[in-house]
Amino acid sequence: MTVKTILGWAGGAALAIVVLLVALSGREPRPEVQVARAVRENLLASISSNGKVEPLVPHELRAQVNTFVRRAVATEGQAVKAGQLLAELDSAEVQAEVARLRNELLAAQDELRAARSGGSPEARAQVEADLKQAEADVGRLRREAAALERLLAKQAASKAEVDNAKQQLASAEEKLGVLQKKKEEFDRQAKLGTELGSLQVQQKAAALREAEQNLRSTQLTAPVNGTLYLLPVRAGQYVRVGELLGEVADLSRVRVRAFVDEPELGWLEQGQKVEITWDALPGRAWAGQTEMVPKTVVARGTRSVGEVLCSIENAGLELLPNINVNVRILVREQANALVVPRGAVRTEGKERVVFVVEGTKLRRRAVKAGITGAGSVEILDGLAEGETVALPGDVELRDGMEIRVAAPR
Repeated sequence: MTVKTILGWAGGAALAIVVLLVALSGREPRPEVQVARAVRENLLASISSNGKVEPLVPHELRAQVNTFVRRAVATEGQAVKAGQLLAELDSAEVQAEVARLRNELLAAQDELRAARSGGSPEARAQVEADLKQAEADVGRLRREAAALERLLAKQAASKAEVDNAKQQLASAEEKLGVLQKKKEEFDRQAKLGTELGSLQVQQKAAALREAEQNLRSTQLTAPVNGTLYLLPVRAGQYVRVGELLGEVADLSRVRVRAFVDEPELGWLEQGQKVEITWDALPGRAWAGQTEMVPKTVVARGTRSVGEVLCSIENAGLELLPNINVNVRILVREQANALVVPRGAVRTEGKERVVFVVEGTKLRRRAVKAGITGAGSVEILDGLAEGETVALPGDVELRDGMEIRVAAPR
């Protein structure tokens, strides 16, 4: 072999290497993709959201009179017993009102007793006496007139005497009729007075009961055993009728109003387990269950949510009314489920798809998904145990894409 031949081969090889390097430099590098295997595990499907704590049975204490606060006895957050004094309001005006109404009630009761007895005793006695006398006069004059008529028949009395007796009888009967009507009118007025007097007594008694209730309300007391979680009044403060003075409730069991996004409402049922956490007490959790699932959807900021009512055990009384909490509702549990990470399953139109790793390529595959857990999705069909799926990352996954499998993190 000549030197010239050897140099020719060497030059050709070098040219081929150069061409190959140029070709390789023009190709895009295969992207690195994180992957995961389809495995079997017990899957807990839950809904995570936020909520607000409420007392189960709140007892509001409101002002029943316009007055000033004399003093606040209790403090917010204090455990209280039913009947325990919480605050005092100024009661001077209410006490005066109670005294006035008591006197008016006594006067109305006296008037009612008089009406029931037939009116004024003196007036009734006079009417009855006059009526009795008129009845006696009519009886006497009738006997006298009858006697004179018998004497006239025997010609022992004159006709003038008989006519005079008849005139006196007619006059007496007329007077008796007037007195009878007067007695009837007297009785009617007495009956009317009884009815009006009875109504007046009822009205005065009702007004007195209300005033006495207002007087009692100036002593602000706990309606039940529980926690005084709101007492916004201070000594010297002026309060108006209807103004909120305090709130008391038994907080050993509370309600959480959870706000669940509309797409997740179909999973909810009554009696599902609930776990509550509060950022102010990290590491703590409270258990309960759903009591009432929503029947409608409402707007809450930019979200469309259903309000789920949950009852929560709060034996330590740590959960306070109106605080914001984290809510986790266990909606489904599946033993030995075939699962992949949530990020591996994407929604395209009406399909749920994954990208299966086959050698160095990705293959798009439609799957049927089941329940969704905190980090995993159940696969009911379309994927076998042990198959590897791609996870989303910095590059857009495509069917047929060449990849490099990233080392496990």
